[in-house]
Amino acid sequence: MTILKIRGGDLDLVEYEFNSFKPGEDLKTAGLEGTYNLKISSEPVTVRAPGRIHLTVLDMNRFAPGHPGGGGIGFAIQVYAYATARAIPSGYEITYSRPAIIEHFLTLFSKTIGYTGGFAIEARDHEYKHVGLGSTSTILTAVASAVNKAVGEPLTQDQLRTLIGHNYVEETEGGLVAYGFETGVGPAVSTYGGMAVMGDDLALVYRHEFAADKHVHIVIPPSSISSAGEEEFSLLMNKARTLDYRDREQKAYCILMDFIPALGCGDLQRMGDVMWEIEFRGSKRAEVEHHSFELYHYMNRLRKAGLEFVGMSSVGPSIAIITSMPAEKIRDILRPMDLTIAISTSVDNRGLVFE
Repeated sequence: MTILKIRGGDLDLVEYEFNSFKPGEDLKTAGLEGTYNLKISSEPVTVRAPGRIHLTVLDMNRFAPGHPGGGGIGFAIQVYAYATARAIPSGYEITYSRPAIIEHFLTLFSKTIGYTGGFAIEARDHEYKHVGLGSTSTILTAVASAVNKAVGEPLTQDQLRTLIGHNYVEETEGGLVAYGFETGVGPAVSTYGGMAVMGDDLALVYRHEFAADKHVHIVIPPSSISSAGEEEFSLLMNKARTLDYRDREQKAYCILMDFIPALGCGDLQRMGDVMWEIEFRGSKRAEVEHHSFELYHYMNRLRKAGLEFVGMSSVGPSIAIITSMPAEKIRDILRPMDLTIAISTSVDNRGLVFE
């Protein structure tokens, strides 16, 4: 058990017990547990789900491990996780590098719908873990959709998002899991594609296709700072919360009055200008500075080179570039900074696909 401190102000200091537990314990069915008409098939179901770029949280004070929310913005990219599910008489047969997070969801899903059988799961993700591309949320979305289909789709996609959000966990040592931070951005864009704006409590406020003819280039600058576990908790629950107390109104205003209208009319340049402003506000500033001011230096040089949209994903250090420039020109811009393109892809406006 790890005890971490959360400081909300000069006279506001609490301790949070960062508990790990066995997969299948402490399940939250979010009011969805009931009797469903299941149509169980032994045929395998395969789902492909796109990864995500999480651009910003709106208010870090509205979520915590085990308490989803906070609002946020993100979009789906053509980097994929795959899951194949098959109903079996009993037990869980999981072929995946992190079986604990899948076992936890399978137990939750079975309890929610009253399913007494088992599942055989084969899954693989995009293998970029804890660098801001949503490996965990993407694989959970793929698995959730596959098992739901295998038993006759008793739950809607929004109900699956709700289950994932309220039970979002990361793996820890010894096959245990622990609650992580979840705004709902990842499952929303992996499910529906495009760009999504989330409100609190996993509410999907706005979703729209965008940048279909643009390139998405992911640059992962060197960083010795961890973006997971205790390091992430300390960052998000302290400095980021304090800065969001100050800037959350401005961030929400910019999203509502500038970002969403620009997204609706496909104005990528204006979207990029709004996001660049948000990079210096509230919790986003805390996330960037977590990796050092060098991240601002990199992003500023990319902006000055004429790239339309530049933003750091999640707690970083990955930088997402959306632009009309092809990879060859981007490499020329990156070379003097000793950076390279880690992934060159596009926005996924389709969302998850049953194969």
